[in-house]
Amino acid sequence: MGRPLIAVPARFSESASALRYRAEVAAAALVEAVFAAGGEPLVVHPAGVEVRERLAFADGILLPGGGDLAPRWSGQAVHETLYDVSESQDAFDLAVARVAIGEGWPLLAVCRGVQVVNVALGGDLVQDMTEVLGRDHRHVRHEIGVGAPLAGVLGADRLKISCYHHQSIGRLGAGLEVTARAEDGTIEAVALSGGVGWFQGVQWHPEDTAAGDPVQARLFSAFVEAAAQRSVGTSGS
Repeated sequence: MGRPLIAVPARFSESASALRYRAEVAAAALVEAVFAAGGEPLVVHPAGVEVRERLAFADGILLPGGGDLAPRWSGQAVHETLYDVSESQDAFDLAVARVAIGEGWPLLAVCRGVQVVNVALGGDLVQDMTEVLGRDHRHVRHEIGVGAPLAGVLGADRLKISCYHHQSIGRLGAGLEVTARAEDGTIEAVALSGGVGWFQGVQWHPEDTAAGDPVQARLFSAFVEAAAQRSVGTSGS
């Protein structure tokens, strides 16, 4: 058995010195965390919305962090603090989320990724946390309590997390349940009730500290294990 294949939609970057011009990238810490957990991360060009056939190779899907989602996807007004919005990126990520959930692909959604899932399921976002809470969660590290089923995945009910975001989940999408909150009320993790596949969504960046924190690393290990089980089931069918 080889490593389970983990599809990671690329993020657009306006410059990358070694590549001269615009680039499509993935966070090194994120792909390293997947690889350390036993997966083979494969970065996917985020174009179009016909994703089912394109991702047929994948055993699991990781929706990573990135820029803000355009508010039109959730029927909200444009806010002046939105940044790095790409509607083509949004459309691709939303299609990936819907297909992954509908087809039962193991899905790990991180930061923007969990916001994508929430919007794909009919929820909306806090467009600017500073406006609502008096602060955002950029460069924030704090401790949270965690409930089931995520606590079982992590093997801990309290942990320190690394955050970087100024949008967050507002109204929950259909079937989503909160499994962790910050002290200020920010939703930090969600699970999906009645889903047909493995899913965990976290607002923080577990890849920031996974290399030295076994609790954060367990999230990637559980995800890759679920992808490996899908791989076995698919190859045996």
